Amino acid sequence: MGLISRTAVTLAALWLLLSPMSARSAAAMELHETPAPSAAQTFRNPLNPSADPSLLYHNGSYYLAATRGDRIGIWKSPTLATLLAAPEHVVWRDSDPSRNTQIWAPAFRKVGSRWYVYYTASDGVDANHRMYVLESAGGDPLGPYTFKAKIADFGEYAIDGEPIIHNGQSYFVWSGPGRGQGGPAQLYIARMSNPWTVSGERTAIPADGGCSEVREGPTPLYRNGRTFLTYSACDTAKPDYQLWMMSIVDGADPMLATSWVQHPGPVFSRNDAAGVWGPGHHSFFRSPDGTEDWIAYHGKNTSSYTYSFRTTRVQKISWNPDGTPNLGRPLAAGTIQQLPAGDPGAPTAVINDFDLGTGQNQVQYGGTWQSGSGCGNQCFQGNDHWSDRAGATATIRFTGTQVALLSVRDWGNGIAAISIDGGSEQYLDYYSGIRVGEELNYLSPVLPSGPHVLRVRVTGTRNPASGSTVISLDRIEVYGG
Repeated sequence: MGLISRTAVTLAALWLLLSPMSARSAAAMELHETPAPSAAQTFRNPLNPSADPSLLYHNGSYYLAATRGDRIGIWKSPTLATLLAAPEHVVWRDSDPSRNTQIWAPAFRKVGSRWYVYYTASDGVDANHRMYVLESAGGDPLGPYTFKAKIADFGEYAIDGEPIIHNGQSYFVWSGPGRGQGGPAQLYIARMSNPWTVSGERTAIPADGGCSEVREGPTPLYRNGRTFLTYSACDTAKPDYQLWMMSIVDGADPMLATSWVQHPGPVFSRNDAAGVWGPGHHSFFRSPDGTEDWIAYHGKNTSSYTYSFRTTRVQKISWNPDGTPNLGRPLAAGTIQQLPAGDPGAPTAVINDFDLGTGQNQVQYGGTWQSGSGCGNQCFQGNDHWSDRAGATATIRFTGTQVALLSVRDWGNGIAAISIDGGSEQYLDYYSGIRVGEELNYLSPVLPSGPHVLRVRVTGTRNPASGSTVISLDRIEVYGG
């Protein structure tokens, strides 16, 4: 990144982040060793470049829905290892101008033989957000879907609703009014008479959160004779966006606010040492074999105030001796994790920018590049390469069917030209007004199975907003090896 100021990290934190490969001397890195590809049973975050994930495993596949703004999209993959490369299936667009904008936070539920997607939408004015339900025609989570109803409309701002089941009865929980819309930020609950209708009055459930902005994204977790209602607190653009929790014991009436027990302090929050800020708006899912509990959430690897760059991540959770969930700390993007138990995995490989050589799963640099570990926890394995010299190239040889490039974007980044197997170049702008790392910058089309060559060329050009022409190279994900 040359002229760009790089994040300082302490020596202790840096050594934790650096791998043996990235800590080698420049002379040792000239050995052109061929690294072994990642095992088929591992994966790395992020799994999707969108926010507010609802993720589940059903009949041999994972399904992910996330905020898209003007539509509802769902991604399907047989393994978490390939979810980042999965195509988006757009299952809903709306022609009604009262609800076809600012479409947020879709959440899945299966009731009987059909799927329901609960989501929030508006006419373009935030205060006019209300909640809606889609219904599938059959048993496929990909639909097709039709519009079913507006749900839990009490005449004021309402977002992020989804059902919970307690004492065998379905209830709908949501967030409102918040955002200065005429009341304290809190959660509400109402009884459901069917998957698209609430009946009777609502009950406000005051919820702590360490801030005044919002209580949003409530989602349930069931275990040990209790329903745990976890929710997000604070402004999602802040680095302090975090998860808090309430619970209720089986047999208690959830329509009585006094039945809910507030748990103190956040249960999932920023991890500065790992470079993860604003973790929240989540869902829970079970491993394919049903033995493990996992959380899907969005997080950012910038501490700047921004609604952008929220990406979907997952990690396994555990349980405390007192029967409460232990969500742990958010892991750094790029952390190599074991796949959920029963996940079949897939042929994948990860290439670091320091895997130098001319063999498979290696990077060959041409022209002038700089490298180092100054980017700290914003980079994979604590290091990256960068160049602002027009004509400098990075050539990656890999065997597979698809490849992704993740790296830093910044206010001093320029435009790169990317080609595969000597084909036509595609121009990509690496500029961002906010510095962020391990951002998905490029995902190739699906390629014929076999060896391929990807070439990144520094063009020496930039858009007018950028202060320089730097291109970064950091992490390369290979699919279908």
